[in-house]
Amino acid sequence: MIRILQDDDQAQWRALWTEYLNFDGSTLDAAVHDHTWTRLLKEGEPMHCALALAGGKAVGFAHYIFHPSTWSLSNSCYLQDLFVAPTVRGKGYGRALIAHVCEQAAAAGSSRVYWQTQEDNAPAIALYEKVAERSGYIQFRKSVPS
Repeated sequence: MIRILQDDDQAQWRALWTEYLNFDGSTLDAAVHDHTWTRLLKEGEPMHCALALAGGKAVGFAHYIFHPSTWSLSNSCYLQDLFVAPTVRGKGYGRALIAHVCEQAAAAGSSRVYWQTQEDNAPAIALYEKVAERSGYIQFRKSVPS
């Protein structure tokens, strides 16, 4: 089952979010966790979260963001984070989360959903190649002083 994040999901979301960050080798300040949680629930924010549930327990999530595009008259949807707990991978939760995000994007009038993954994440790439097409682009990042 896939559903939108709710106020009482914080403990389960935070546990999955932390597991995802650990999987990615990332750490964030507690203030970022708190701010992200607040934004995911705040009405009018372009940032959203869907949870995958198994037996009433959260086992995965998708964070997605709607934004304007210079390539289209409609908005785009960026699937920023997708995570499924290792114990339930391969059972369709990732595919269901992607489908949910695509449904939400269509309902919001977005013309596309896009995402990225680590180039060595073979299981994720295998799934993504079944549900979407490679863009052919390589992403670059540069931190800037704030």
